[in-house]
This record gives sequence, C-alpha cells and structure tokens, in this order.
Amino acid sequence: MADGSTSYPEFRLRLPGGGPEARGRLLTEKGTNGSQKFVVLAGSPARQEVVPSFPVRIPSSYQLRQRLIEDGTLTDSATWSGWLETTRDVECNSPTAAAEILVGRSANGWTEWKSAEGHPLADYLDQVWWGPNRAWLVRGSNVSGLDLVRRLWLPEGLVTLPTRLLRHGIEQGISKERLRTAVEEDYESTATYNQKVQLVEEVHAFLSRMRPGDTMCTISGGRLYVGKIAGAAEQIESEDGRSNLRRPVDWTDDGFDYEDLPEELQQRLSVQHDVVDLTAVKDLIDGLGMSDEDLIKEAEAADRDPSVEIPALTARRELELPEPTNELATELLVHETKWLHEVRGLLWDERQLVLYGPPGTGKTYLALKLAEFLGGGPEQVKLVQFHPSYAYEDFFEGFRPQEDPQTREVAFRLTAGPLRELADLASREGNRHIPHFLIIDEINRANLAKVFGELYFLLEYRNKSVRLTYSGDDFALPPNLFVIGTMNTADRSIALVDAAMRRRFAFVELSPRTEPTAGLLRRWLAKEQKDSEPADLLDALNSRIDEPDFRIGPSYLMKKGVYREGGLERTWRTKILPLLEEHHYGEGVDIEKRYGLAALRESLG
Repeated sequence: MADGSTSYPEFRLRLPGGGPEARGRLLTEKGTNGSQKFVVLAGSPARQEVVPSFPVRIPSSYQLRQRLIEDGTLTDSATWSGWLETTRDVECNSPTAAAEILVGRSANGWTEWKSAEGHPLADYLDQVWWGPNRAWLVRGSNVSGLDLVRRLWLPEGLVTLPTRLLRHGIEQGISKERLRTAVEEDYESTATYNQKVQLVEEVHAFLSRMRPGDTMCTISGGRLYVGKIAGAAEQIESEDGRSNLRRPVDWTDDGFDYEDLPEELQQRLSVQHDVVDLTAVKDLIDGLGMSDEDLIKEAEAADRDPSVEIPALTARRELELPEPTNELATELLVHETKWLHEVRGLLWDERQLVLYGPPGTGKTYLALKLAEFLGGGPEQVKLVQFHPSYAYEDFFEGFRPQEDPQTREVAFRLTAGPLRELADLASREGNRHIPHFLIIDEINRANLAKVFGELYFLLEYRNKSVRLTYSGDDFALPPNLFVIGTMNTADRSIALVDAAMRRRFAFVELSPRTEPTAGLLRRWLAKEQKDSEPADLLDALNSRIDEPDFRIGPSYLMKKGVYREGGLERTWRTKILPLLEEHHYGEGVDIEKRYGLAALRESLG
C-alpha cells in the first residue's frame, strides 16, 4: 500500500460505544517538527466528555480541544444526539492530535485512523517495518557534550542521531547490508570495529524499524520523557553534525522521575546503548502517570472488549510472596509460624538468602518446600548443586560441544545454564508477577567469584543490567527471581565466604542449638507416634560436642530405616560416629566411649 504516492485516501475514526464515524485527510504539508499534518473534516463527531487523565497526560491536545469548544468549532451536534460536531475543517499537527481532540483521551492516530477498507493510516506511509507499534529509547543528554534533549528535542518535537560522517542519500528503509557497507567506507579510519557495528544497529533501527505511532523515550536530568513518533525520518545538515538524522516526535509536556519508575523499566533503561528497543516493557511505559482507575476509564472510552485484560494493568500486576500459614509450619515441623514470616521477609527484602548449618539440619529440604510454597508449585523452582569444578559456563551460559542431529558433526554452541533458563522463564510475559526460585545446594563448595562473574553485580543492583561475557546480550535479573542457597558449615575444605557474598545474601542459621532445628526431631517423633529416646540421645550427643558447626542434625534420625530392628544402632555406627571420628582426627579421643550409644544411654540413666 505504501507506493510513494502523496495522494492519500480519506480516513475514518469510529468513536467508542458504537458511535458515529469522524472523517479526515492526511496532508503532505509538514508541521514545524516534520510530522505530516492532518485535517479533521467539518461535520465530524466528537465525544462530549474527556477521561479524567486527559488534561494532565495530554495537555496540548486537551487545550486545543478546549479552544475549539470555546470558539464554537466543536459544538453540540444536530445530527447525533449526545455528541459534539465540528463546524469547519480543523487542521492538526499530527494524526494523533486529531484523534485525541475527538475521543478525549490518549490515542495513537497512526493506527486508529483507518481507510474505508479498514487499513490503518500508518500503512499508507513509505516504510519497511510492519506489525504492532514498538517502544524505543534514544539517548540525547550527552551528544558531543551537549544535552540535545532539553536544547532541541523537547522544544522542537524531535529525536535525532549524530551521523556527521555518514554519506547523504541514505534513505528510510535501507537494508542492514547496504548500511553496513556505507558505514564501513564512511567511518573506515575514524571508528573502531565495535563502534561501526553499533552504529549500523542504531542507524538501521532509526531508519528501517521505527515507524510513526511507536513510543519514544529519552532521559535527561534524572527524568524519563515519553512521546510518539510522528513521522518519517530525514537526513539534513545540522550544527556540528550532532543531529543529522531526525524524526518528529509528539513529546508529552512533563517527564517522570527516574527513581519512581518500575524496577523492570529501570533495568531496560540502564542498557548502555544510544538506541534501545523497549518493546518488552512498552505496557509499563503506556501506564506511566496513570492510576488503575485512569487506565480502566481510558479502556472504556476506547470501547475495549471488557473480557480482555488491559495490557498496562497486567504489566503492573504486583509481585507477591504468599504469607506462610500455620498449616505450612505444621507440615515443615517448624516451631512457630513467626519464624517462617521472618524468612519470607528476608527473601522479600534481599531476594537472596542462605540457610547455613551443620549436616543433617534439613537445609535443602526446607529450602525446596519453602520455595514451592512461595512460588506456587514445583514448576517455578530449579535446583543446582555447586562443586569445586563448577564454573560460570555451567551456571549461566557458555560454549559447549553439541552434535548436529542431521550432519552428526560436533560443534561448540552457546548453551544456557540453569540460571539463564530460569531467568528467561521468570521474565516471560505473563510470568512477571509469579515468584521463581533457584535453589543452590552447597553454595560455598564452588569458587563463587568464578561462578557468578558479572552476575555478582546484579545480585545487589536488581534495577541494572550488564553486558554478558559470551552472548554479548544486555541482561538483568528479573525482579521475581529469588535465590536460596544452602551451606554446610562443617566442611573443613571450604574457605570462608567472601565479604561480597555476605553483603548480597541474608544468612539464616539452622543449628541443633537453636529453633527450628533444636526441637525438630522431637516434634517429628511425636507426629509419627514414636518413642522420644532418639531425641534424648541426640540432645545428649550434641551437649558433648563443643564446636557448634560439628553438632549433628536431626535428619539422620528422621528416616524409616532408623526405626527398623537394629536401625538406630546401625545408623549411629555408620553415619554419626564416622563424622565425629573425622572431627577429632589426630586428637586421640575415644569416639565410642564418648559418643557411643551405650555411653549416652548410661548418661541418661
């Protein structure tokens, strides 16, 4: 449909609630910022009321609508009862402004104005990229030392790219291959290889992927400014070559404080490129500055199907961790629900937590059960065990040999590890409000700095992103991804956890000397209606062990085999005493005399 012609059909806009149709024409004449003007034809209907957010969110269109009402251009309709009507042709700076004065709300005129055949206005413009509108970030607060956002973009309704050395005649819709050739030749001696690769990506997005109606964002002075692309790209000569490529943008009058933005949006905005695709968080951007009630009223004003969820509302759905219940405390044999509430609070505040203590204290079991409860099921939980040879490539991503099923040849391919897989699942649309958990068993048995790499930074700064080592992707940990590690404090081969990890994780002790571990075996025996002697023996045993990290946890005595004939003696001889022999190795301690069942039973009378 985009044939380069400057002759456009008449476009129509159906008003909400099964209302009448407005009519208009797209002009070849451009406004001051380069957007094509649009004329609303005389006799077009308009809504009588506006949504409450309209005067604040789109003040320029609201003020134009008020002037038209005051001068009699928009007046009560004699044709359609309960509607307004234009008494003359009204020239607007863009199709979006034309739509907004009629419907009394935020609108995307490039998609809402349609031809008689039902094709959106944007399809009639010369462009290459089709499909739904996208969202973009273009940085302009420091272009050769100048803040173009405040100096040029906002006052004149533009967004620009500095391409001083790029040849003239680079047309909109150019292929990436042709653009790559031009950049290689034009920047041959003035840019590095990486700079040229990045320039190709940015210019191609600006010329061939952006389209009118797309959301445009930029940052200046700690504020995020949002607008709509209002026309085609053009190449001009500019002062010092700082803005040779430009597009018209209808910017909103005011910005949003960066610190108040949703965490997921801050993550995307932290990507260190001059042009960034923000489509993954477009729904969050669309809802900025609006309450849930405002969004609902705008959807109603747009005649939206009430059975379909409002994307901006869905995107801001709050992440929640369920509150632990008394039933959960009973199932896990925890002494009181208050302790579970404290663990849940630590996870909510820190996102990362380590359960530490001697062997047999139920760290892994508790971590799994707690994660399944808080995440809503085992589907949101992934477990990985660290070991001394574990590396970043195993944990996050790396090149691994894989066989091609057709050629049977083996080649190294970039493969995602458990953390990358779970992060991708957690950040998938529809999952962002659901908690996901990564359980890292024996977290301190690996070289943590080597395993986590640049991810160490993300554990502390969840609203930032980093460039990945292998794929080169910009990556951030999703807000709904939680990490629970377990740490065995009795393993002498383990070095002390470094300060960086201690700063990033909350630590919760599971020790036989404190609850919920101290009375766990006794509660389990009562639940199973068994004699309390094993609990008495364990308490007596641990009272003879001076070092807390080497006391014996109750899990050794919470297995069915212990309570078959001779099971307690067998478990004591083959599981517990060997641990204590290792602990006292070289000290000349008579393990059997000090820790054997006979000695303990004698002490208990």
